[in-house]
Amino acid sequence: MEVPGYTEIRELGHGGTGRVMLAVRDSDGLAVAIKHLSDPLREDDEFAGRFRAEAQVIQEIDSPHTARVLDYVEAGDDAVIVMELVDGITLRRLLEHEGGTGAESALVVLKGALLGLAEAHERGVVHRDFKPENVIVTQEGESKLVDFGVAAHFGETAGLVGTPSYMAPEQWDEAPAGPATDVYAATLVFFECLTGHRPFLGADVAALAYQHQYVPPPVEEVDEPLRPIVEHGLAKDPVARPESARAFLAELEGVALTSYGEGWEQRGRAGLGLLT
Repeated sequence: MEVPGYTEIRELGHGGTGRVMLAVRDSDGLAVAIKHLSDPLREDDEFAGRFRAEAQVIQEIDSPHTARVLDYVEAGDDAVIVMELVDGITLRRLLEHEGGTGAESALVVLKGALLGLAEAHERGVVHRDFKPENVIVTQEGESKLVDFGVAAHFGETAGLVGTPSYMAPEQWDEAPAGPATDVYAATLVFFECLTGHRPFLGADVAALAYQHQYVPPPVEEVDEPLRPIVEHGLAKDPVARPESARAFLAELEGVALTSYGEGWEQRGRAGLGLLT
């Protein structure tokens, strides 16, 4: 499909649900990313509805820490989401290449994630699939949250939703997701940035479900000043986690300042920029 008003240049990536294309907006030459659904999923009413809902959800969020939706276009049997082009690499790619990021850079990643999640939460939206693949890190050391494909409003249920390695205990029970669900996933990613690996490495989905629901995280692998953050964010009971991404952010900044001094954020961003 040719998207009216845009000229596609090349593919940026693809997966099971579709592909993302680099394009320019004809009216002003602005570089954008265009997300297409795959051909089979376009014919699936449920997925097509979810795709449309994703565009609506992201349009509700206005944050420099999330990729903005610029347009939603339907033409014939196709539909696309036109998004801000984020110049950077996925956190997954960075971790695969570098292992961990170091403590200060990990704190910067977590802060950026929490800022993006806070904007979503304050509009009643929970991401439900926070993971390194859905975080883009720029050369300036900033991070942006992308892909709200399974996002929902508070209290909505939709079966077993998420990526098993990053699913909170309540997701395994198919309970409604809330802000604490995203806080749990963001803390898992924080642990991975610190150590170079996930806290739970079950060999299959059943093992991962058991670990997330019942096994304490190995906080001894984390620098001692940061263990309280990890323990709080990875509490099994969502009620025992920070009540919101904004509250968790305040906790993070207090620990970072006390443990690493006033320049922690600047140094962390510089470190991330070098890794990209």
